[in-house]
Amino acid sequence: MRKFYVIIVSIAALFLVLSCGGSKVKEIWSTPGELKVPESVMYDSTNNVLYVSNINGKSTDMDGNGFISKISPDGKIIKLQWVTGMSAPKGMGIFKNTLYVTDIDRIHVIDIAKSKIIKTVIVKGAKFLNDIAIDKSGNVYITDMAMNRVLILSGGAAAVWLDLKEYNKPNGLFMEGDSLMVGTAKGLLRVNIKTKSAKMEVPLEGGIDGLKSDGKGSYIVSDWKGKIQLIGKETKPVVLNDTSDKKINAADIEYIPEKKMILVPTFFDNRVVAYKLNQ
Repeated sequence: MRKFYVIIVSIAALFLVLSCGGSKVKEIWSTPGELKVPESVMYDSTNNVLYVSNINGKSTDMDGNGFISKISPDGKIIKLQWVTGMSAPKGMGIFKNTLYVTDIDRIHVIDIAKSKIIKTVIVKGAKFLNDIAIDKSGNVYITDMAMNRVLILSGGAAAVWLDLKEYNKPNGLFMEGDSLMVGTAKGLLRVNIKTKSAKMEVPLEGGIDGLKSDGKGSYIVSDWKGKIQLIGKETKPVVLNDTSDKKINAADIEYIPEKKMILVPTFFDNRVVAYKLNQ
């Protein structure tokens, strides 16, 4: 009887291991490989479309080849070159009917309804503008990855908002109430936008490119090389997906909570891939 009991317990334990070891995400669609080095993807809930920034060349080349694509939420390319006239567009942010896009040392302001750039702000001293987050007042925060800074675009003018001397390679941004969450090479920072005080929220090596909240107190992050993880203040990182071994990148991701959908621009792989989060 004892031997039988041990066998039953062992089988149950094995079943538990196998069930817990299943994939945390499931691929639901991918765009055709027609994008041109897609770096960032953003969901426009008002118009129910996705915008994708295409570098279409090298990340630091002022070549004028970059553009924004418009894609449906099920992965169909509505218009490949929806807005042109950029060089190496990367991070994006939406406020009201305006799309803000970083581009090396400048920020493009796009009128969504008119589908065109209405203003370009050149940021003096900027080297590698990357991600964007926008507060409830419409202030636009931008990381300069090369200068270890966070800048602010307010009232039509850009200025240095915060020097991150202790934390290099600031990249992903996410606005959470009165806090600006900043992804760095050392981990996730929480910065109070009123006092500008910064503290390490979640230590994490490897860099944070894409950064989104899962809506449950944790954050979904990507590391560009291909790894997507779920991280939290008091939990160990959970790898949701990893395509590093396939040399498929995971750049500046988007997450749509109501659909539990993670959207991944694959950079050199020239696609956006959508995954359903099993959470």
